[in-house]
Amino acid sequence: MITIYDIAEKTGYSAPTISKALNGRGGLSPATRKKILDVAEEIGYKPNMAARSLTTKKSFLIGIIYEDAYMKAGFEHPLFGGILNTFRTELEASGYDLIFLSKSFCSGKTSYLDHCVLRNVDGVVIINPAETVSELSALADSDIPSVSTNDIIPGIPYVITENFEAGYKAAEHFIKNGHKKFAYLAGPTTEYTRASIERLEGFRSCLLKHNFNFDDSFTETCPAWFKENGFDAMKKLWARHSDVTAVFSANDRIAAGAMDYCQSIGVRVPDEVSFIGFDDELFSSYCNPPLTTFKQRREQIAEAAAEILRKRLAGQSVADFVRISADFIERNSVKNLSNS
Repeated sequence: MITIYDIAEKTGYSAPTISKALNGRGGLSPATRKKILDVAEEIGYKPNMAARSLTTKKSFLIGIIYEDAYMKAGFEHPLFGGILNTFRTELEASGYDLIFLSKSFCSGKTSYLDHCVLRNVDGVVIINPAETVSELSALADSDIPSVSTNDIIPGIPYVITENFEAGYKAAEHFIKNGHKKFAYLAGPTTEYTRASIERLEGFRSCLLKHNFNFDDSFTETCPAWFKENGFDAMKKLWARHSDVTAVFSANDRIAAGAMDYCQSIGVRVPDEVSFIGFDDELFSSYCNPPLTTFKQRREQIAEAAAEILRKRLAGQSVADFVRISADFIERNSVKNLSNS
């Protein structure tokens, strides 16, 4: 079997230097690292993960908490799927394998923490957990390095979108286009998942700054994130305020359902009611009209989360949180009333 000592003999570098190059660590020059990796490939070196684990007392496994019982989008979710893809690339490049820590394991009788111990994972990324507060708190209190990319869990660093900023920008865009009557269609909120509330807070803050009336009656909360929820929410909102001309929705599916409701009663979009969504789902550019929305920077979120986890695995200090701005995608679902 070819070992790192064979690479050392062929390159002239010491075994520790070879190990640093192969594991992506140490302050090696690009030229040195490249020479070692090229020789390793040339002679067919394959790392012995079992021996590596025995030496370091590490499994080189990262647990992934990603549940989909609620959204039912699988890996096609506009945010979570992209985060997972990039995070996988980042951690595999650092020598780690990924394993899912599913609540369906053992018929849901095993907690996240117990599953971590069973699989002997070195760290955990929480992308979309089942909302089990006690289990997430137990994971946060453990000595297993973790990072979250959606939920704000006390004791666990997180990387999420600047939702307040996006909500503020949505209101600004409506105001810039001459709108004066506004509404917000919210998604569900949990103890740890507050994206919908944060977007509302930003939206309301901008409207109040510009002296527009916006009380709770201009908000309708959906029980879930689906298109049919947006349809029903818009119907209830319209019964209270049929004079609104600008609707910001917590996600694109809710926005699409709300647009469908308006069109079902003969209200023209965007001529009579304009919409802004969130997430830039694949269908958003094909809506009628194409939906103006926000796109979360999932690759950047994943890269920041991976860096935090790598530092925690190395025993280094990290920031409590990182916020990433969303990109505003302007299409044709907002009417400019200033020219009307």
